[in-house]
Amino acid sequence: MAQVINEQDIINAICLSQAYYKNIRPEDVFVELTYDDDTGFGAEVEVNGQIEIFNTAAMIGALRVWIKDVLHLDPFSTGIALVLDDEEGIIARLS
Repeated sequence: MAQVINEQDIINAICLSQAYYKNIRPEDVFVELTYDDDTGFGAEVEVNGQIEIFNTAAMIGALRVWIKDVLHLDPFSTGIALVLDDEEGIIARLS
């Protein structure tokens, strides 16, 4: 498969998953992706003025929703690796 999900689509995936879980519109979710050498990948997610911090596992969960609903692939048989790319930012490589 060797497909890549770019940084904007990772943000879109988090917005989509939050919209499903909180019964809101995806455009009402604000996301900032983060990376730290000690804690790894994360995201700061704001919904209705409330901020939630996503860890890597939560980001992967959101990407599984995207893989199922947008890419129409099996979200649980698809391997997902988050990567910090010098040129593209935070991306997800699927296998």
